[in-house]
Amino acid sequence: MQNVGSGDFVYQPIADWQKLPDDMPLVEAIGVAVNSRNEVFVFNRGEPPVMVFGRDGNFLRSWGEGQFVRPHGIWIAADDTLYLTDDKGHSVRQFSGDGELLRVIGPAGVPSASGVQDFDYRTISRGAGPFHYPTNLAISGSGDMYVADGYGNARVHRFSPDGEWMQSWGQPGDRGGQFNVPHGIAVDSSDRVYVADRENNRIQIFTASGEFIGQWTDVIRPCEVFIGTEQLAYVAELGNRNGLYPWMRREPAAVGGRVSIFDLDGRLLSRWGGGADATRGDEFYAAHDIWVDSGGDIYVGEVAVTAAGLVGESAAGLPTLRKFARR
Repeated sequence: MQNVGSGDFVYQPIADWQKLPDDMPLVEAIGVAVNSRNEVFVFNRGEPPVMVFGRDGNFLRSWGEGQFVRPHGIWIAADDTLYLTDDKGHSVRQFSGDGELLRVIGPAGVPSASGVQDFDYRTISRGAGPFHYPTNLAISGSGDMYVADGYGNARVHRFSPDGEWMQSWGQPGDRGGQFNVPHGIAVDSSDRVYVADRENNRIQIFTASGEFIGQWTDVIRPCEVFIGTEQLAYVAELGNRNGLYPWMRREPAAVGGRVSIFDLDGRLLSRWGGGADATRGDEFYAAHDIWVDSGGDIYVGEVAVTAAGLVGESAAGLPTLRKFARR
């Protein structure tokens, strides 16, 4: 299969990488993350909700049946524990790698009063407390936890390493420090916070305490940003071709899902995807999550089933989990 990327960032797409038991369907890889042993954790929008693979794609174990309303985000901390975000469950919880519930971060189960109607971010009337359809979490080097909140809110919430709420920032809108679907989040080694402000087509950058620093706009509906040990930003972009809200129209020149790699000054280093044929190894239907392992290989989870349903298309034949091996 033809390599993708450019410059120092070239990758080989690995087709049919994951090897599942015959009776275990991977419905939708809504999230993907890798621990220190290069075990790949997939947050599946189906049963079982958590699947674990080796770097070679061999299935290792699964867990979590009946514990989530609707899986959304996954983050693996330095101690290899998992933080799993359940959007319709309005919760963020920490688990061991084998599925033991360790703690709940913030309130759970009851949506905060943001005024939103269903998943229509345009109806959010105010930034509210945690949580209303939260989407993703990231942890700083000092252990502070940042939660993007998300589909039904327009805020970022900061918690201490002990799980105590510290602060929140954000209101609905498109100015600096405002959000229209703060969907993904990452923190660099200087504790700068990067928020994938999806429906504003930008990544906003803040200090650790929420002061607006700047933004990158060379992205189309970014879903997640991941910053690894190289201190580069890997971005999964949904694009404006698929995963459209009911009030959106697919334009003739619409861009499909894609992956972009930036340095932390916002310079584009590599990019692929953006086309219409998502069955190809170098294209995406609806890139939703991204992680990089210790060898530089990239894993991308696609929200193919949900996104196809929104536009009345079939998800048959659409990949939901991709691997790209660094060359």
